[in-house]
Amino acid sequence: MSEGPPPAANGGAVRQRRRRWWAAAAALLVALLAVAVSSRSFPSISSLSRGGGCGCPGARKYTGMVEDCCCDYETVDAINEEVLNPILQDLVALPFFRYFKVKLWCDCPFWPDDGMCRLRDCSVCECPDNEFPEPFKKPYSGLSPENMICQEGKPEATVDRTLDTKVFKGWVETDNPWTSDDETDNAEMTYVNLQLNPERYTGYTGDSARRIWDAIYKENCPKYPSEDMCQEKKALYKLISGLHSSISVHIAYDYLLDESANLWGHNLSLLHDRVLKYPERVENLYFTYLFVLRAVTKAADYLEQAEYNTGNPEEDLKTQSLVRQLLYNHKLRSACPLPFDEAKLWQGENGPELKQEIQKQFRNISAIMDCVGCEKCRLWGKLQVLGLGTALKILFSVDGENNLNQQFQLQRNEVIALVNLLNRLSESVKFVHETGSSSQEIIKQQSFSPLQKGAS
Repeated sequence: MSEGPPPAANGGAVRQRRRRWWAAAAALLVALLAVAVSSRSFPSISSLSRGGGCGCPGARKYTGMVEDCCCDYETVDAINEEVLNPILQDLVALPFFRYFKVKLWCDCPFWPDDGMCRLRDCSVCECPDNEFPEPFKKPYSGLSPENMICQEGKPEATVDRTLDTKVFKGWVETDNPWTSDDETDNAEMTYVNLQLNPERYTGYTGDSARRIWDAIYKENCPKYPSEDMCQEKKALYKLISGLHSSISVHIAYDYLLDESANLWGHNLSLLHDRVLKYPERVENLYFTYLFVLRAVTKAADYLEQAEYNTGNPEEDLKTQSLVRQLLYNHKLRSACPLPFDEAKLWQGENGPELKQEIQKQFRNISAIMDCVGCEKCRLWGKLQVLGLGTALKILFSVDGENNLNQQFQLQRNEVIALVNLLNRLSESVKFVHETGSSSQEIIKQQSFSPLQKGAS
């Protein structure tokens, strides 16, 4: 039992002891209140690095400013759920943003491709001709009849590889200096319906899958950046880490729970193990989201005036309307007018040389996508790396007034990749926000679920 105040006896000496006892008790109470308030409002660095206290990794609530950005977590979550995610979900389902041009058949420039997918869901194949609107029915003859039979009965795995010249009216074809693919080489490109090829668990596992991320981090950016690293290289690491986190979130979001029953659903145990128990990975996801959002809003004038022509006037008008809603939403502009301030980068005397170095590193990362042994993983890897490269191109193609210069141009595929990447990141942020506080459920799932955890 705790000791109470001394009894009222023995005159002045006892009164002095009583005063000292009450003074000590008051000081202790003030100290406890101060600790309680500070722990609620400003979590300690050590608790953040552990992902929260009470033995519940991943249970912490993310609050305050997103590091190196200009918005706080609460604002990002609110604006994403209320404004951005609904717009992006509608936008990527429209014809203009649904079809992506990509090189799926490339030799790995770094090592022999030994990747093997465990599931047929790894692969993509050509969609039946009757699934597409008339403007998109120009045939593609690059596949053998045997390859066209794959994925029968699974519409989510079919792919559009057709081309209509009307779709590309008003768009230039120029290479992106941040990525390695030759976007002007149409002879090696195929066309993919992204809505029928969702980013999800594919069973792509083993050394080949691990080697991809090892090569990205070891050769091009450090896995654990040091404190004395320059701000630009830290930003590159955070972008790659954030993209890695987003990919992991989508695998966990759409996971094959029971292969025999073809049952898909959320794998919260995998989400916890890959992302939630590492606060830095969640923070980098938010950083990457705000970085790409800043690129989209910075290119607002350009994107508003672009021609979204697919030969379907009704759908094209809807696309233009949604693009304007995305670019000029008053709630976004008032709550988070500058998601990321790119003007603070490349300011030193070696800025130009550093920019060339990091640009080369990012080009290497984009080339590594040709080494992904899973076709569907390669598709989404290429799209999202191109989207990130497009964001870099937008943010760092500036004149002296920090505006896009007059020679700045985007090709259609870059815009498709950019918007789809922003949607992927938006979905990841939303899912992490919705499930991040459910650590007890995640731990319970982790304890009792027999699900596999080895996929990339």
